[in-house]
Amino acid sequence: MSFIPHAPSYYADSANPTPDRPFLHGDVSTDICIIGAGYTGLSAGLHLAEAGFKVVILDQARVGWGASGRNGGQIVHSYSRDIDVIEHSYGKEQARPLAEMMFEGAQIIRERVAKYQIQCDFKNGGVFAAFTKKKVRALEEQKALWEKWGNKDLTLIDDKNEIRKIVNTDLYQGILIDKSGGHFHPLNLALGEAAAFEQNGGVIYENSAVTRIDRGANPVVHTALGHVKAKFVIVACNAYIGDLEPKLANMSMPCGTQVITTEPLGRLADEIMPADYCVEDNNFLLDYYRLSGDKRLIFGGGVIYGARDPAHIESILRPNMCKVFPQLKNAKIDYGWTGNFLLTLSRMPEVGKLSDNIYYSQGCSGHGITFTHLIGRLLSEAIRGQAERFSAFERLPHYPFPGGRLFRVPLTAMGAAWYDLRDRLGV
Repeated sequence: MSFIPHAPSYYADSANPTPDRPFLHGDVSTDICIIGAGYTGLSAGLHLAEAGFKVVILDQARVGWGASGRNGGQIVHSYSRDIDVIEHSYGKEQARPLAEMMFEGAQIIRERVAKYQIQCDFKNGGVFAAFTKKKVRALEEQKALWEKWGNKDLTLIDDKNEIRKIVNTDLYQGILIDKSGGHFHPLNLALGEAAAFEQNGGVIYENSAVTRIDRGANPVVHTALGHVKAKFVIVACNAYIGDLEPKLANMSMPCGTQVITTEPLGRLADEIMPADYCVEDNNFLLDYYRLSGDKRLIFGGGVIYGARDPAHIESILRPNMCKVFPQLKNAKIDYGWTGNFLLTLSRMPEVGKLSDNIYYSQGCSGHGITFTHLIGRLLSEAIRGQAERFSAFERLPHYPFPGGRLFRVPLTAMGAAWYDLRDRLGV
């Protein structure tokens, strides 16, 4: 049996101790079988285990092996398309329930961290940054929109002296501070949620890739050396679904994003990030960054369509990092890694059922930390017979990429290049 370790990264090297969990061998019966031990699977599993269900989670590698253990570690509310776009695309009636849930994912994360005392360097506060006056106006609109739906922890700053008190750079024309945002060590959050799930009676099998799912009144989930018979199944594989369910794979496209991490910066960390908030800019192809618990700068961005691993991650991201912080021109880069997220044509999550008792959620489109925690709760509600909130996402229409698998990468990359050019030109 092959053992798949976590991908090399700062997160893997600074992960909290966790047990090596067994692979599935033989036959198992349970109430719910979840495929994928990332945030979606862990959130759904923990909610269901807390409600008294017997739950088994299977993962092809390890807990948090995919995007859940490699991301930027930032709490950002709403969805990859904000509520105004959703309302324009689908109408007010369809947008309203989504708007009412747009801040709930962050609340769930905070609840989990507090209830189970998860040690993940959790810190409050986030920033959206604008390079141009036009982008500042976009921040003003975002502030008004989020305040309309209940977020009163927002402050817009367009004075450069005041901006430098939050993030010490001359690059931005304005910033929007969201004190209900925050940041954390993403792999340690996943490991803490897995431990909480197991405390509630849940069982996780690692290195147990699923080979097929048999439909029926009691679906059966197969791995190479065993199978799980369940009343319900949740497919929570996201960008790592492979060919397990072709219908789901055809509706989405894996994409790669890159992250670098500096050496510990000591006092320089406090100089460049006085407020210790996380930051993301509001360009179409955005960069994001924050300080780690040991005062490193974690800087991410550089989307690669089709999830190709770039040969030199530092060469992609270091110029952007030094553009924001020239003070880091001599800083050593200790880590660089890539991870996949799943992009949909609509940029909205794809949620639904493959049959009456097989549920799925995928395609957060780069905006998954809060949504995965929210949909885990909604999946739990739906399985327990309260499907109204789950159905609000299930009703969203989804379409395959134009050109199918062959042309989805070049066509999407062309569109992204157009929006990136607009950002660079400030139009």
